Amino acid sequence: VSVSRAIKPFAEPGRPPDWFSQKHCASQYSELLETTETPKRKRGEKGEVVETVEDVIVRKLTAERVEELKKMIKETQEKYRQLKKDAELIQAGHMDNRLEELCNEIMMWVILCL
Repeated sequence: VSVSRAIKPFAEPGRPPDWFSQKHCASQYSELLETTETPKRKRGEKGEVVETVEDVIVRKLTAERVEELKKMIKETQEKYRQLKKDAELIQAGHMDNRLEELCNEIMMWVILCL
């Protein structure tokens, strides 16, 4: 229960209500454990830190999330560049024939964001 409650604030929008149920979290964790290769134990000195399955999962999920965030940043930067270019064209008067269309697009976007 504590895990499902702890991760709920970090959810992406659109997740179903039962996504954070104790049962669903347990099944997701179980699936992660089954699909993750168990690290090989090394013979070494006493006190040597050995990587656990949990460490492997954390490393894997962190790498995946970093890639997702990089992709989101790239998409946001591209959208910003396009909007900036459009704004410059509007200010220069080159898009006067499309102003009504652009206004409608903006209104639709605002409605979707609400």
